[in-house]
Amino acid sequence: MPTIEIKTEIHSDKKKCFDLARNIELHQESLKFSGEKAIAGKTKGLIEHGEWVSWEAKHLGFVQHLTSKITEFEAPNYFVDEMVLGAFKSFRHEHHFEETNAGTQMTDVFYFESPLGILGKIANTLFLKRYMTSLLKTRNKFLKEKAEALKQ
Repeated sequence: MPTIEIKTEIHSDKKKCFDLARNIELHQESLKFSGEKAIAGKTKGLIEHGEWVSWEAKHLGFVQHLTSKITEFEAPNYFVDEMVLGAFKSFRHEHHFEETNAGTQMTDVFYFESPLGILGKIANTLFLKRYMTSLLKTRNKFLKEKAEALKQ
């Protein structure tokens, strides 16, 4: 199962980073280029433990639908969202927040399993892991900019 881990240093407090990371409108704004929008479940505000959201977006040239649920939640230290329905065979996205001297270190750990057996494994190697890494880095850069702008 491919795993992506991304650490982002943010010059802002942990609670603010935690809340921004689970903000539905901010998520949509961070991935605006893909037309990402919340279409069912929790579609506005801060998503909480046990809540779910269905997303629609265009990725890799196709309109995708994905539903994820917050399965673990310990404010303001971490939360986990897991796919309930979507194009992946499965995914688990852990969001960790640690205080540092500079502010907060946000760590994303994203585990995913592609469908289609060996064809999915080939897709992972050729482009999917790279695509997902780029998507997460784009989102994290956006969150970092928003959190640091709010600090001022």
